Amino acid sequence: MANASGFASPSIPTLRTQTNPSGFRISRSGVYPFERINKWVFQCNAVVGKVESGVSSSQSRLPRVGQGCKLVGCGSAVPNLLISNDDLSKVVETSDEWISVRTGIRNRRVLAGNEKLTNLAVEAASKALQMAQVEADDVDLILMCTSTPEDLFGSAPQIQRALGCTKNPLAYDITAACSGFVLGLVSAACHIRGGGFQNVLVIGADSLSRYVDWTDRGTCILFGDGAGAVLVQACDGNEDGLFGFDLHSDGDGQKHLNAQIKNGNVDDETEKLGSNGSVLDFPPKRSSFSEIQMNGKEVFRFACRCVPQSIVSALEKSGLSGSDIDWLLLHQANQRIIDAVSTRLEIPPDRVISNLANYGNTSAASIPLALDEAVRSGRVKPGHTIATAGFGAGLTWGSAILRWG
Repeated sequence: MANASGFASPSIPTLRTQTNPSGFRISRSGVYPFERINKWVFQCNAVVGKVESGVSSSQSRLPRVGQGCKLVGCGSAVPNLLISNDDLSKVVETSDEWISVRTGIRNRRVLAGNEKLTNLAVEAASKALQMAQVEADDVDLILMCTSTPEDLFGSAPQIQRALGCTKNPLAYDITAACSGFVLGLVSAACHIRGGGFQNVLVIGADSLSRYVDWTDRGTCILFGDGAGAVLVQACDGNEDGLFGFDLHSDGDGQKHLNAQIKNGNVDDETEKLGSNGSVLDFPPKRSSFSEIQMNGKEVFRFACRCVPQSIVSALEKSGLSGSDIDWLLLHQANQRIIDAVSTRLEIPPDRVISNLANYGNTSAASIPLALDEAVRSGRVKPGHTIATAGFGAGLTWGSAILRWG
């Protein structure tokens, strides 16, 4: 299976197993009744077994030696409301020239009225399924990559319901800010390679406009809302489309980009004291999140330093070089970052995918949103190799080398 720095080599250690009186074989990869199984070999990325007939559907979802995965469908959706740089200049001291020169952004889409992020995610996922010609009931797993769920406990199950997945596949959220979609891709690969899943929906969707200080021209000019999705499907190893990856985080950098929880403060001492004079900490005050706080210069330095290193590392683990890459697809944060990374990697501008000017920074949605547009416009074709990287709050960053189709 995969590890934090890329896919493991073919030489893979066997997991230890043990038996107990209940008649079950137990390993770190799960618990299975062995009376139905003639032979098991547990490995980090595969299970070799001969399974007799009559095995339940849950038991039949077993990883196979040489299992691969590939991207077979994509989709995207954005809100209706378009906010231009000129529109922003009416609410904050800025101008179209000031914003476009520093960021490359000219427009962004923002949720308004009754629009919901989950609806955008469902629309993007439906388009991905349609392109892949896969029915909703054939989806085994839904990964919702978002930092802005519309339910504290996660939005993925609501997407599963809205898509009409009647078999109740597992659905859960992944929170890793602008790196979320790359982590979702790697997670999908691990579920397919090590868990026997067949069709995994990976959705990147965020609505950071809800957490922006619209009086701060340093941050409000950057962000927009949107959703993008891909369907990752199991395939034979010789068709594998995810070649390698590289993932990192650095909690020390959290101070440079965050939206921290804040508690209600009570200044009146009488409200802090009980009738006997003791200090009361219960019930706790209702909490909320602060607006996005960002040190733009430090985030820029971090991205320009770490992202090229991560992509080079992922390429090395894939056995590839920069000349093997058809497209560079970075998280759409700032055109200056995209240009700096592509220059460092010596990838010419005509091989760089960017739609930042039209949508701004849509966090976890930015990579699948840009990929969907590039595929549907005919720029990205089946067989093309893509180096992609996400980076952002946490701080987190990661890269993946993949093939489309």
